[in-house]
Amino acid sequence: MNGGDEVVAAPVGPPQPLEWKFSQVFGERTAGEEVQEVDIISAIEFDKTGDHLATGDRGGRVVLFERTDTKDHGGSRRDLERMDYPISRHPEFRYKTEFQSHEPEFDYLKSLEIEEKINKIRWCQAANGALFLLSTNDKTIKFWKVQEKKIKKVSDMNLDPSKALGNGSVASSSNSVSPKAHLANGGYPSRLYGYLSSDFSFPPGGIPSLRLPMVVISHETSLMARCRRVYAHAHDYHINSISNNSDGETFISADDLRINLWNLEISNQSFNIVDVKPANMEDLTEVITSAEFHPTHCNMLAYSSSKGSIRLIDLRQSALCDSHAKLFEEQEAPGTRSFFTEIIASISDIKFGKDGRYILSRDYMTLKLWDINMDSGPVSTFQVHEYLRPRLCDLYENDSIFDKFECCLSGGDGLRVATGSYSNLFRVFGGAPGSTEATTLEASKNPMRRQVQTPSRPSRSIGSSITRVVRRGAESPGVDANGNTFDFTTKLLHLAWHPTENSIACAAANSLYMYYA
Repeated sequence: MNGGDEVVAAPVGPPQPLEWKFSQVFGERTAGEEVQEVDIISAIEFDKTGDHLATGDRGGRVVLFERTDTKDHGGSRRDLERMDYPISRHPEFRYKTEFQSHEPEFDYLKSLEIEEKINKIRWCQAANGALFLLSTNDKTIKFWKVQEKKIKKVSDMNLDPSKALGNGSVASSSNSVSPKAHLANGGYPSRLYGYLSSDFSFPPGGIPSLRLPMVVISHETSLMARCRRVYAHAHDYHINSISNNSDGETFISADDLRINLWNLEISNQSFNIVDVKPANMEDLTEVITSAEFHPTHCNMLAYSSSKGSIRLIDLRQSALCDSHAKLFEEQEAPGTRSFFTEIIASISDIKFGKDGRYILSRDYMTLKLWDINMDSGPVSTFQVHEYLRPRLCDLYENDSIFDKFECCLSGGDGLRVATGSYSNLFRVFGGAPGSTEATTLEASKNPMRRQVQTPSRPSRSIGSSITRVVRRGAESPGVDANGNTFDFTTKLLHLAWHPTENSIACAAANSLYMYYA
């Protein structure tokens, strides 16, 4: 309102589709190179600032990358914009460090091998220049601190008479006999004890002073990863999710039947907050597949099930959250039920939007976007694998139907969603009302190589008051959404969207590809 005149804003249409470009690749394979099983990436996660990226692999290693395009000027992107520094068009990262997070173990009580594969990584709040993160395999969660430490060296003894000092004074630890006498991290040269060899002659009157070896802190630094805590022996089944709470103090871990609440400072005690295990295991009808805390409300979390439902629970209601605050599920259309209905309905991943208003879920065939204020059904459904419906028998035979694809929402505006597919492809959909954006990209240096223009399909309205958008990919059997024959052996399961910019990191086997728009 200005002087009594009402200003009416012009209607704003959906944002234009993004044009994705290749940015970087780490661990690129040469043609025909065989991928080692232990090198296959199994987890990807940006930290909240977007300045660090972590990947975990099947060999139990965690690799950290740091952003370089803002670090050179020594400030955050927002600060640089304020100071009019020229900044690059997209985030660029470099290798920072890596460490062995988990080792293979054997559970002697259950005669069960526990593989070292990293299932999930979650960043915690950074403090005092150190990075903190949680990593988990099937059974054990670990809390890691990664920090730059000054290298400690050991100075030599001064049994060289030419270097002896008079008047009984002791040389300072910075004056070593020779540069070679320093060894990093507390090591000592083996020749130290060879000084008093048979051909050594003391000068007349002996040595006025003897300098003992001393630890000297150098100006060099190295990155050290230290395991601060181990949260073990709390899960009978395989851990599929860990999620930090917005309070910065607690986190949850979820397996097939239970969700436990931990305090980061206490590793020997957790609280079971969800337990779906029936008294008789023969009565088991569904399992927990994914769980995540609300991004801002520390009392709320959501978990998904193998039946395609999402439950929102409130920790203030009771200590054991047997009952949910809200249930989100889509009723199946009558007459469509088949042998595969429950298998493809199983949700493999859920993610909250940045503001916590929306939940994105991924099942085998689709991505669904849910409004937590509307539990009658998803507000949008994006068809990812509809073209595979005629091949469900084959997918069941080769176990591909059980592949667990992850999903993510755009970090800055939450208006786009992304998920992976077969043949190392991933899809980006526009989630804004009226958007027909549906881009298919390949994890390679030329992401648009297999892109074909597909005519946009009109959205259809379901129900009288709520419009639900259904977007479909190509539906011809035998080929993927781009008209190419699909390859079930190359699958893009893991990807993450930068928290503030249009940049996606995705894993194709042992290679980490990064794209920007």
